[in-house]
Amino acid sequence: MPYTFSKNEHLCSQKLLDQLFHSGHRFMVFPYSVHWMVCPASQLPSHVPCQVLVATSKKKFRHAVDRVRVKRLTRECYRLHKPELYQYLQQNNLHILLGINYIHNDIFDYATLYRKFDKIIAKLMADLTSSQH
Repeated sequence: MPYTFSKNEHLCSQKLLDQLFHSGHRFMVFPYSVHWMVCPASQLPSHVPCQVLVATSKKKFRHAVDRVRVKRLTRECYRLHKPELYQYLQQNNLHILLGINYIHNDIFDYATLYRKFDKIIAKLMADLTSSQH
């Protein structure tokens, strides 16, 4: 089941969202702004090392179909990159919260977004490694 994105993996808790955006770390990989934070394992479901929030701005995309498309493409890119991230998290015994926000005005094609996720995952793993030391 490595290529699924179940409800347990969605970040829905308002308390955890507030922690993520107020005391988490942030980096940019255009067209995404990524917020992340290491959290105690007790705050997440037992078998989930990472909970993710995918968001886009209603101000940038007035039509719901455009917002839904951006979020669907982003979730699909995350879903396909998830095994690499989970493997890293399990090797280092980490649990994280992740917020992925699409910040550009136009919708990029799937291939471009997929390549951007390569950079996001690499940068996230590098940041996690540096924060452990």
